[in-house]
Amino acid sequence: MIPAPKSHALTWLEDEVFQVGTGGVLCFLPLVRHLGLDRLIEQSLYPQTKTLSRVASILSFLALKWTNIRRYRADDLWCMDRGLGLFAGLNILPKATWFSSYSSRVTSAMNTDFLKRMHALWAKASLYSDTAHLDVTTIPYWGDDTHLEHHWSGKRNKALASMQALLAQDAETGIISYGRVGVTHQQQNQEILQFLDFYRSEKSLSKPLRYVVFDSQFTSYENLSRLDDDGILFLTIRRRGKQMVNRIDQRPQTAWKTIRVERSSHQKQTLKVHDESVFLRGYDQDIRQIMVIRRGKRKPAIIITNDFEKPIAQIIQKYARRWLVEKAISEPMEFFHLNRVSSSMVIKVDFDLVMTLLAYNLYRWMARQCHGFAKATAPTLFQKFFANQAEIHIKKEMIEVALKKKRHLPLLLETMNEFQDLTYPFLGNKKIQFLGASHT
Repeated sequence: MIPAPKSHALTWLEDEVFQVGTGGVLCFLPLVRHLGLDRLIEQSLYPQTKTLSRVASILSFLALKWTNIRRYRADDLWCMDRGLGLFAGLNILPKATWFSSYSSRVTSAMNTDFLKRMHALWAKASLYSDTAHLDVTTIPYWGDDTHLEHHWSGKRNKALASMQALLAQDAETGIISYGRVGVTHQQQNQEILQFLDFYRSEKSLSKPLRYVVFDSQFTSYENLSRLDDDGILFLTIRRRGKQMVNRIDQRPQTAWKTIRVERSSHQKQTLKVHDESVFLRGYDQDIRQIMVIRRGKRKPAIIITNDFEKPIAQIIQKYARRWLVEKAISEPMEFFHLNRVSSSMVIKVDFDLVMTLLAYNLYRWMARQCHGFAKATAPTLFQKFFANQAEIHIKKEMIEVALKKKRHLPLLLETMNEFQDLTYPFLGNKKIQFLGASHT
């Protein structure tokens, strides 16, 4: 039996040529360097050892997430792939036990510090609009669940022992700016106020947060009044009781107005709406209430907001994006394997969430760079661009990555050419040149 090599930093003493099955993941390195993510990681509080630096450690986690390796029982060859090792400046990635051991050393304070650093990074890159969508997602727990609450999981259509995570996503760019694990039933109403404190901790925002959009049970009506006092506009759905539905059904047809609203597919949708101002108990003041009936739906949606100026159609369009949030949030849960049970590697959930958000956000940034793919999902981007083999040629001052022919390779190479002058300190200060191979 051939002993498995130990992971160590590359020494760059000689030229070398080798083939890898995960060459596409190296296309994320220019993005890491361009955004200064390597410096951000180096300045973080995450642990490191004499053998593996802080940058090499975090990039090792990201390498697995970006290649959609289903951690990790279904594929046990990743720890021998030199392409993944090169991504982190190593000969190969560490073994599974190292990942679990590293995770056990990470504290909540380290994760919070890194989230704040990432928040500043996305703000500096102008990746925030003035609107954030908030949602709570359920992360099932498969170990001893005696210390956990039971939360409803829409995916599994039942309540189960799990952790709740609050996520905040930018309405325009799709960047997930905030994530916190361990939200309990008792704490949930106050989470929106903690998010606002976090968001406002970064003073360099080009567009200050103006709107928050969330689900009906996300917070209490009393906290809506606090948002109002803070100058934050909100959009949410009012909880719909039987008596309210009966009152709506009794309204005369003349009370409804027909409008046409543009959907995400740029097609028009016909809606019946009724706009009014009502007194809301708990909020203790008048609030704008817009009742919306879609064709084929028996029960109306009741949108409430403290924005009395924006036209009805714009209010509905703004909230309609909220209906797409659950799909966007399910992507990190699936592609980036946040709650997959096929893993033989035990990673702390809060640390795994931070790494997932980082991996997801850089996929979103990459999608914005590839013309025509701004709205493509991570699985689509992976299959079209990054699931590719490559021949690696390490030279004195350059690393050449010759990617095999694929239909969308020219577009990817065009994007990579914008970063060809970058040097990489964690790769021996070499440059990286991406080429198209002469074979498929």
